[in-house]
Amino acid sequence: MAENSHEKPVAVYGAMVANFLVAISKFVAAFFTGSSSMLSEGLHSLADTGNQGLLLLGIHRSEKPADDAHPFGYGQELYFWSLVVAIVLFGLGGGMSIYEGIMHILSPEQLQDPKWNYITLGAATVFEGISFVIGLRALLRTKGAADLWQALHTSKDPAIFVVVFEDSSALAGLALAFLGVYLSHRFGEPRIDGGASILIGLMLATVAIILAYESKGLLLGESADPRMVMRIRQLVTNDEDVLQARQPLTMHFGPDEVLLNLDVQFRKGLSSNELAAVIDRLEDKIRKMYPEVKRIFMEADSLKQAE
Repeated sequence: MAENSHEKPVAVYGAMVANFLVAISKFVAAFFTGSSSMLSEGLHSLADTGNQGLLLLGIHRSEKPADDAHPFGYGQELYFWSLVVAIVLFGLGGGMSIYEGIMHILSPEQLQDPKWNYITLGAATVFEGISFVIGLRALLRTKGAADLWQALHTSKDPAIFVVVFEDSSALAGLALAFLGVYLSHRFGEPRIDGGASILIGLMLATVAIILAYESKGLLLGESADPRMVMRIRQLVTNDEDVLQARQPLTMHFGPDEVLLNLDVQFRKGLSSNELAAVIDRLEDKIRKMYPEVKRIFMEADSLKQAE
């Protein structure tokens, strides 16, 4: 888990630097060429840069130690800031791109030499591609046997899945911007460029809605991976001093912090010292298998003793 913790800020820092450099180049190209889709892409990259800053803020604040006011720590702050990221992406990225595209269609302006656009799009593709690979590598380390989409959907770490979603949409946006610039010059119709800007905005709004949905689930207290829950239950029930165990209850308080509640019926005749030893043994086994399980609450008397 430590390796993954180090990779998370690396992925975010890499994405932030890449997006900042790309945003500057896109705005310069839009200024000299008058391309609406390039301006939209500049707004997209600017929003992404700010979003990475918000994620870094969330990572920093989520690492605050637990206190009396927040006995389970501040891990869920990262989920709050990922929701803010989705709102920013929807409003600034998607909304402004759609607005700019509509205005360009209503008041079209002939595009200038597209050379700057092509140079900028090529450089941006390289930067975004590097950032995407860094984020994807971090995701692949955690996905296990799941496919890529399932890994994104079940990931509990916004510092990884937000970067992958944003970089994926950035690469798709670059493709749309290229088509908008090329087709506008090919057919002498600047409205095509405005249409590309609208498509970029709609894509960003869609990605923002997906991110908001994922963040909402985590803020409401999402359970751990079902495979993890099943294996923990098997581990407990396989113990020689356990008669049965109900379905474990879990909740994420952060990407690497899981709360576990166990409802266990132990073998009859155990002394208090023996029962304490069994509980310690089970907790050690669980934490060895899943280090992210930071807190374990075990209810030993909630089930009726077997006859």
